[in-house]
Amino acid sequence: MKPQCSELRALTVVTSELSRFETDAGRCSISFENSTLIYHRKTTNWYAVVTAGTVTSVYGGFGCRPSIKDFCGVEEGLSGALLILATCAFAVDALRVKRQSDGETKKEESFEQELCKDKDAGEWFRLVAGDGDNCRDVIQCTSSGLQAIRCPAGLYFDIEKQTCDWKDSVKNCKLKNKERRVRPLLITDEPLCPDGSLACGDGVCIERGLFCNGEKDCADGSDENTCDIDNDPNRAPPCDPAVCVLPDCFCSEDGTTIPGDLPAKDVPQMITITFDDAINNNNIELYKEIFNGNRKNPNGCDIKTTFFVSHKYTNYSAVQEMHRKGHEIAVHSITHNDDERFWSNATVDDWAKEMAGMRIIVEKYANLTDNSVVGVRAPYLRVGGNNQFTMMEEQAFLYDSTITSPLSNPPLWPYTMYFRMPHRCHGNLQSCPTRSHAVWEMVLNELDRREDPNSDEYLPGCAMVDSCSNIVTGDQFYNFLNHNFDRHYEENRAPLGLYFHAAWLKNNPEFLDAFLYWIDEVLANHNDVYFVTMTQVIQWIQNPRTVTESKNFDPWREKCVVEGIPNCWVPHSCRLTSKEVPGETINLQTCVRCPNNYPWLNDPTGDGFF
Repeated sequence: MKPQCSELRALTVVTSELSRFETDAGRCSISFENSTLIYHRKTTNWYAVVTAGTVTSVYGGFGCRPSIKDFCGVEEGLSGALLILATCAFAVDALRVKRQSDGETKKEESFEQELCKDKDAGEWFRLVAGDGDNCRDVIQCTSSGLQAIRCPAGLYFDIEKQTCDWKDSVKNCKLKNKERRVRPLLITDEPLCPDGSLACGDGVCIERGLFCNGEKDCADGSDENTCDIDNDPNRAPPCDPAVCVLPDCFCSEDGTTIPGDLPAKDVPQMITITFDDAINNNNIELYKEIFNGNRKNPNGCDIKTTFFVSHKYTNYSAVQEMHRKGHEIAVHSITHNDDERFWSNATVDDWAKEMAGMRIIVEKYANLTDNSVVGVRAPYLRVGGNNQFTMMEEQAFLYDSTITSPLSNPPLWPYTMYFRMPHRCHGNLQSCPTRSHAVWEMVLNELDRREDPNSDEYLPGCAMVDSCSNIVTGDQFYNFLNHNFDRHYEENRAPLGLYFHAAWLKNNPEFLDAFLYWIDEVLANHNDVYFVTMTQVIQWIQNPRTVTESKNFDPWREKCVVEGIPNCWVPHSCRLTSKEVPGETINLQTCVRCPNNYPWLNDPTGDGFF
């Protein structure tokens, strides 16, 4: 049965201010400024063109045919052509049926073209600047027309961040667009520069390699303004399997190919559990409960996890014990800087201080001497572009685990960054690497959070388990785990990543019970599922082994079962200060001698500034 249009209670349309039509089913925001459309609902399913205050034509879908009386509030004498939009009470995926003359269609198309001509792909922008609802409403140009969103109550849209944020945090309500940047002249009818050089926006030629290197070499800065994966003149090439061969390189066109071309049924299903942030007395008992020595992989070894450790408040004696037990320690920065934009824009040196500095700290104060700290994850999953990956190459890190892949079936396998990423750069204002880098990417496959994937409408995925906001009960979490396990196990057996912050499990005992029950059930019912570390996944990809062979795969048998007592029962408790963290006295727990200062960016050893 076709849905019926709700009766509109039309309000007067005034061209200088926001106007609305109220419907029985809710509110349709319909706004005008200087006789131009300024709001467009995604569910829009019929339109009317108003010329000089008279409704001249209507077109729509689902048989919805609003009458002229629906627009009785339109004042006489309005000049120009106004495009009025409304929605059916239950409009979904509106199917437009043309009711316009060719001339009116051309006017609409011309309007949209003019509006969108200088907008980047996916860019949200305002048509009316100012506080209040104006700061909540933005539109976007898409291949199917204009689309709009309104931030929820209490939030404004941040034009620079391109996301909704708390009102007090948004300072750019008076801006309609992101700052317009001068573009280089990369594509021209005739060459402007000799071979090996490209033209800046002002026509001056500079060396090709200077484009998108993080420094402004053009006078107008245009060499750093078009640097995404599709436009960087020095971008990594698409995957070439003939060149990219194991063990040092792995890629595929769409990222779903199984290493070694093994049949999916012969591939062990790897599951990587990770925890971010400090290890300390707030969560160490949780980790001991999960990894209690009783949960065994099919090869008889204890299940393992990876900790991405940040510095402040970390108990390094606990880190040392987790490492002794065979779990992997990776770095998550020293400062965990709260400004997400810092991570997107940080220099190579900034990244080195944060991540290589954190490795110095954790190796010294957790007494790690086996060079096993080789992984990086950025705070807030904010990718640092080429600067982050250049640092990782220079500092000999093996892998990153920050980049998120949008929800897909089948999921993606990890890949090396020698070639172009096999998926789009996912997330608001993310700065993904574009160049070739000798680094593995332990990509975060988004998880499917629908309760019933067979019937529920599509929902965006979530990377961190605790960001899957629709999980509110233990049963929901258990079903969520099963569904996402099946997505991997029954498809290409790409590693299933379950990424946590410990507090989410600790503060929700029902979730923890469901998680432990699910782990035990998976281990009991499958002889081809392994809970392993990030590095162990890479070791398998470099040297693929069948399910049968994996039982004796040497890298998975290191620290197979670790017994005995901790290296130190009573760690030193060091109350320390640092000139870099003024006004704070911070407790550092470690099994080694206390340093003179609290370790920080410019003094990671704690012995004094470099």
